[in-house]
Order: sequence, then C-alpha cells, then structure tokens
Amino acid sequence: QVQLVESGGGLVQAGGSLRLSCAASGRAISSYAMGWFRQAPGKEREFVASTRRIGGSTDYADSVKGRFTISRDNAKNTMNLQMNSLKPEDTAVYYCAAADSYYGDYRRESKYGYWGQGTQVTVSS
Repeated sequence: QVQLVESGGGLVQAGGSLRLSCAASGRAISSYAMGWFRQAPGKEREFVASTRRIGGSTDYADSVKGRFTISRDNAKNTMNLQMNSLKPEDTAVYYCAAADSYYGDYRRESKYGYWGQGTQVTVSS
C-alpha cells in the first residue's frame, strides 16, 4: 500500500501561484496513476488533474486547464501540482490520490484507492 501526504497549501492573493506536493511512502508512485481532486465548502469533491502510470499523459479539468500543471518525480516519489493565475473559486481542500489500475476514467473518484488527508488552499480576491 501507498501512503500519501500533501503539503504546500496556504493563503494567496488572486493571480498568485502555489505549488502543492504529494509525498508518497510505502510504495513507488511509478506503480500508480496519480490524481488531484479538490473540495470547496458546501460542494462535492471534484477532479482537478491526473497523470497516468504508463506514458505519463496528463488530463485536466476545464476549469484549471492552462493554469495548473501536474507532474511527478519518480526519483523523489512525489507528485506536484503547480497552480498559477489562481482565482478565488480555486479555494478548496486539495487531495492527492493514487490508482493502481492501468486504464479507465481517472476523472472518477472511484478509480482511486488511496488518498491523502488534504491541504487547504485559500485564494483571496
């Protein structure tokens, strides 16, 4: 099993940037497809971005495309989410997740069997 811990959240002004990290332990993240999700107050958790275990292709929610970049560093066993041009509507708790399947819809929460505890991102206007 893999354990995931997010870090890098905080308070930032609109237009600013943050870099979230997801540190994995127990197993190499190269064995998993990885994803980022977020949950704003009063809303359901939603997909943000994902990267497949084979080939490293990426996928983004339309709301973050062009502003966020997902990446993984297999040597450091970490995954990152670079968030630029942040907007108040990006305010949420951000979760990293791991899926040990080779294929499927990685926008769906149900694909992921392992989750971190979340890190708060607050964007002020």
